[in-house]
Amino acid sequence: MPNLRMNQAVVCALTDAMTEDSTVILLGEDVAQAGGVFKTSEGLLDKFGPQRVRDTPISETGFIGAAVGAAATGLRPVVEIMFVEFLGVALDQITTQAAQLHYLSRGQLKIPLVIRASAGAGLGFGSQHSQTLERWLFGTPGIKLCVASGAQSAYGLLRSAIADDNPVVVLEPRILYGRREKFEPSESKISLGQARLIVGGKDVTVLGLGQTVGIAREAAAAASGWSADVIDMSSLMPWDKGTILESVSRTGRLVIVEENQFTGGWGGTVASVVGSELFRELKAPVMRVTAPDIHIPHGAILESRYIPGPDYVTEQITQLVSTDRLPSHWWEERR
Repeated sequence: MPNLRMNQAVVCALTDAMTEDSTVILLGEDVAQAGGVFKTSEGLLDKFGPQRVRDTPISETGFIGAAVGAAATGLRPVVEIMFVEFLGVALDQITTQAAQLHYLSRGQLKIPLVIRASAGAGLGFGSQHSQTLERWLFGTPGIKLCVASGAQSAYGLLRSAIADDNPVVVLEPRILYGRREKFEPSESKISLGQARLIVGGKDVTVLGLGQTVGIAREAAAAASGWSADVIDMSSLMPWDKGTILESVSRTGRLVIVEENQFTGGWGGTVASVVGSELFRELKAPVMRVTAPDIHIPHGAILESRYIPGPDYVTEQITQLVSTDRLPSHWWEERR
């Protein structure tokens, strides 16, 4: 079982999909000659040629629109967006066209389009290039949305996304591109909409997404006096309500660890559903551990404080489990 970096796992997923299906094509800025800014398409131009691996102009509106048309006419395009923020100029193509054409055509058109985008903080890229922005798409009918949490996750989710007949957005935390983990090629596809239990426990359910999966796992490993079900959400649209409700019904507590700001974060929807459906079974209020409602700072020390770290998550959960009351967020205590 090899140890692969997450960007290598993305290359493996694209290679396998393009080998199996000649209709799979890749396009985006610097994906061909340069092998991708984050080396997520390295070697693909040599293997599959310029007809299937195409560099594009710096025009997300144009090449996402072209990909929507290609998907509607029989190809399975995979589009790379260098930074998730760049989706902003092409939201019309994604949410009004790709997401709705199957519905508007009464099922006559399928849009098997995958949009990959690097996302997230931790590398000092500053406020304009460090956001997660899943909130832009969360709740949009017709779109599937998932987030990788490591090499195995990135491979499995991307293979499933490419095989899906619907538009799928795959977010890849760029801080994880260079991190290695054991990779088993036979454990290929991860079903979209299926959460994964990472660690089992009995006192609290802890949900993570993207890079916060590893943070949650480290926090649980450092715990004293409590143990946790640590669950990788994997997908936000659809999200695995059944797995989460089953876990929380056993543990009686739910903690959601999010990289995004508190207001408008995906955890608010999960907290609402769990709080409504398991109200009588909860031992404590549902807790969200998030970033504050500010821009992502550039400096390394400030950025590391902005992202909920393992020590902070352990501390917050310990307070919740010991008192069954919500602790204050760190930014509330420091006002």
